[in-house]
Amino acid sequence: MNTLTKTKMLTMVGAITDGMRVMLAEHDDVLLMGEDIGTNGGVFRATDGLQAEFGEDRVMDTPLSEAGFIGAAIGLAVNGFRPVTEIQFMGFIYPAYEQIMTHASRLRSRTLGHYTCPIVIRAPYGAGVRAPEIHSDSTEAIFTHMPGIKVVCPSSAYDAKGLMIAAIEDPDPVLFLEPMRCYRSSREEVPEEKYTVEIGKGKVVNDGEDVTIIAWGAMVKVAEDAAREAAEQGISCEVLDLRTLYPLDKDLISSSVQKTGRTVVVHEAHATGGVGNDVLAIINDTSFLYQKAPVERVTGFDTPVPYFGFEDFYLPDHKRVLEAVKKVAEY
Repeated sequence: MNTLTKTKMLTMVGAITDGMRVMLAEHDDVLLMGEDIGTNGGVFRATDGLQAEFGEDRVMDTPLSEAGFIGAAIGLAVNGFRPVTEIQFMGFIYPAYEQIMTHASRLRSRTLGHYTCPIVIRAPYGAGVRAPEIHSDSTEAIFTHMPGIKVVCPSSAYDAKGLMIAAIEDPDPVLFLEPMRCYRSSREEVPEEKYTVEIGKGKVVNDGEDVTIIAWGAMVKVAEDAAREAAEQGISCEVLDLRTLYPLDKDLISSSVQKTGRTVVVHEAHATGGVGNDVLAIINDTSFLYQKAPVERVTGFDTPVPYFGFEDFYLPDHKRVLEAVKKVAEY
């Protein structure tokens, strides 16, 4: 980061707000839409103050109909606007799935490139905040399986603002996943000015030589905690934050796992059909002969996310990740 750049200390949710504010101020075609996002500022206050600043024509409360306002946003997108929509919790996105799958993701292909659909769909997701049933789903793989839509997931405030701006500027639909556990868990310096984080590019958050740990969202912190404990036991772990789940950063994944030869993939989504399986496929396709041990996965279980009294048993923690690290290191 340029040391001359003015920065401010922001939480992740504050950085997301700041990214939307930057784009609302710069582009008249950017609109915000969602349930209770105006006066109330959204269920997590991610749009707090934006309606007062930019007006009801730019920051719009919608009826309680995900299919309805996502459909309306798609219509706006193909007519020159850049709508940013808020799904209150990812578990509420399913009524809008038909609109996303049938229309948003296919418009570029359907019209042979004559139309694009620059819509951003914000969705808080993940367990660990003691939310009720359906509020804690981590079903990102449903959307990474869908050609025509990008899926991003920041784990830090800096990345959240940069990815938000990049998502709004992208000509195609972007599902912007926001790990609720990270919303206010920490603060970091974020530039006041406009900047972007490239969609499709992950990053190394911890250099290492012995084992690669691959994670995203709230699981990045879990992976880092496991890496610190592993280092105390003489195992050097490289931690990757994918940041984008579709398209995956194949170059980053392959270069790291070729260096270490041992890999652990961590995600809180269900094991079956999870994005981790696509990561394994990349490793198999690009780096199979470099592997010194079978890849280990540390994931949620193949059950609905349980009620909050039991979610700590469902979620991967640093102890489970550390066990997997030691297993591949000792293979």
